[in-house]
Amino acid sequence: MGFYGDRKLTAEEAKKLRETDIGPPYFRDFLPPVIKKNYGQWKEHDILSAGLMVHTAESGDKIWTIRVATPRLIATDTVREACDIADKYCDGHLRWTSRNNIEFLVSDEKKVEPIQKELKERGFLMGGIGYRISNVVHTQGWVHCHGAATDASGLVKSMMDELAEYFTTKELPNKLRLAVACCPNMCGAVHCSDIAVVAIHTTVPIIDHDKLGKICEIPTSIASCPTKAISPYPEKKSVKIKDEKCMYCGNCFTVCPAFDPFDTERDGCAIVIGGKVNCLRTNTKFARLVVPFISNRPPRWPKVVAIIKHIIELYAKHARKHERVGEWVDRIGWERFFKLSGITFTYQCIDDFTFMRDTFRNASTFKW
Repeated sequence: MGFYGDRKLTAEEAKKLRETDIGPPYFRDFLPPVIKKNYGQWKEHDILSAGLMVHTAESGDKIWTIRVATPRLIATDTVREACDIADKYCDGHLRWTSRNNIEFLVSDEKKVEPIQKELKERGFLMGGIGYRISNVVHTQGWVHCHGAATDASGLVKSMMDELAEYFTTKELPNKLRLAVACCPNMCGAVHCSDIAVVAIHTTVPIIDHDKLGKICEIPTSIASCPTKAISPYPEKKSVKIKDEKCMYCGNCFTVCPAFDPFDTERDGCAIVIGGKVNCLRTNTKFARLVVPFISNRPPRWPKVVAIIKHIIELYAKHARKHERVGEWVDRIGWERFFKLSGITFTYQCIDDFTFMRDTFRNASTFKW
């Protein structure tokens, strides 16, 4: 019960008026009418092109989905532009996928070709459906993340500029998921992607002892370290780090800004492969390390991009149909993978032309 002005409301009337920003709104309120009508009664779907698929309901109703890529961190103007297109062709209905693709939901077949034409004219990249690369999941990077060891946005831009054809036209043995995490916290879910980049710090954090005791809780700072490398330092009313125990995770900096884990010359990236979420054919897999360290080389990260493209080309050439990257590697064995790829598993920095050339000396498909 409640009141609206001087009028007493029934419970149902009060419920309708009580709109809050607590929790997500009910998703069915935002579904296109054709999806509401046929909810749970969809019979099949067909992939018509890299960026277009159609779902058919048991009633015969159809809805077309046009998928386009986004850089994930986008301007308000771009969001409004997408919404304007949805208003024009989709009765306002569109959605963002879990990998930050935009999908325009069209219920009138006559509007499919016009919306594709306009999206192309506006520079949107259509694709990512079926056995292709989807949009790259990534974290904030230097734009926003307080602990970033690399720039996720710039790296992803460099990757997709080189790999766009696998999003728009070229097919792979199965879908391929890419991810980038800008620090070892791995907010980008890189552990369950086919190929992923994990940014890493490589130096023991420097402690500002004068600042730490004034702005941080010492017990919390000590407890933040997963390897117990941090211990009390009573003489300075601060803490100290045992270098040989530090694994450069940067977790201490997360709870206390008096720790400084950053080193612009020595921060870099590692590459992991073979993760997946689904359980089709084989169980869920965690990604495994294949390149321990590559130095940051913005703005284009040529070494990182070259290795990722090289692994994708090997996968496209040697994997069987329907195999994910991890399933392919499990079948041929990791020894065979490293021999086939020419990647030398070493902690030496992949940082110059000579080492890069020697690293791939056994890989006939790799060209520098």
